[in-house]
Amino acid sequence: MTGQFKPHGHPGPHARDAVFSVPPYVGGESTLKGVNRVIKLSSNEGAFGPPPGAVEAIRAAACSAHRYPDGGSAALREAIGVRFGLDPARIVCGNGSDELITLLIQSYGGSGTELVMSAHGFLIYEIAAKLAGMTVRKAAERDLVTDIDAMLAQVTPATRLVFLANPNNPTGTLVPHAEIARLRAGLPEDVLLVLDAAYAEYVERPDYDAGALLVDAGDNVVMTRTFSKMFGLGGARLGWTYAPAPVIDVLNRTRMPFNVSSLAAAAGIASLGEPGWIERCRDHNNRARAALTARLRACGITVHPSETNFILADLGSTTRAAAADAHLRTRGIIVRNVAAYALPQCLRITIGTDEECDAVAEALAGFVRDHG
Repeated sequence: MTGQFKPHGHPGPHARDAVFSVPPYVGGESTLKGVNRVIKLSSNEGAFGPPPGAVEAIRAAACSAHRYPDGGSAALREAIGVRFGLDPARIVCGNGSDELITLLIQSYGGSGTELVMSAHGFLIYEIAAKLAGMTVRKAAERDLVTDIDAMLAQVTPATRLVFLANPNNPTGTLVPHAEIARLRAGLPEDVLLVLDAAYAEYVERPDYDAGALLVDAGDNVVMTRTFSKMFGLGGARLGWTYAPAPVIDVLNRTRMPFNVSSLAAAAGIASLGEPGWIERCRDHNNRARAALTARLRACGITVHPSETNFILADLGSTTRAAAADAHLRTRGIIVRNVAAYALPQCLRITIGTDEECDAVAEALAGFVRDHG
């Protein structure tokens, strides 16, 4: 078979060709050789770590880690429903939202079908779709913002899924609710629209809805969410989806029985109840993001508008972005090169603590002084 790796020339078992159609996903780096103190701003993790209550909940849950968790995550779904005003029966929890995204693609896609996404959309959509044998069609964006008309133009009779991250990763841009509603109205009823709202907790714009309104309005919209960003539980791997009852039935049939650990569930419940956590994190993020954006722009670096806990800095060329990245690394700062998203001239920078943001601003100001 072509395109397959055969170790040491031995034939051995052969994986499906689709497995070799995508490169392995590479997450943000965490370490630098020879550097003891690293400022990691490459994975859009919460600036303040997990809520204190979540840490205590994990410690307490560890005492019963020999017991299997609740397979239906009932208590967690109830807590999510109370926090966001949603019906727990229409919520499914997963091992990060990535698991749920993959299950949706495996369940509704397949060979001979197509998935539509924006040009700079989250890589996992393309990876999971190709692994499922789907064809991926990408819609051009306008000023790094999803173009609804371009998305609709990519829809064909073979389209089964349309994915839209809102706000989007890695661009940080947002599409207003009215435009999302127009997208949904323009799709055939048998096409599933998946709204990935991983950064919803950071948005304050009045024209934004994470997706619940459209989920409730019909049968072909799904909203996915995560505890990895605002709630600082990336290492716990915890996500959830709100969907119409038939989609919930499909997900409950395709997910593994104990896909959410008891420790992750306990942490999720506790984080939802942490007093003032969302408000504190959102206030810091908005203030720090504005300050860092202003400082980089003052140096002559283009920074695109963002509604998330990261910014996208455009260095003007692939070479200059690589040089800036290397300059930051010499100072123990790791950001995300987004060449894999067809944005090789850009660096994605997570909004960390004030100290971390100051370090980035000072380092990039030094880079501009030294390199022009």
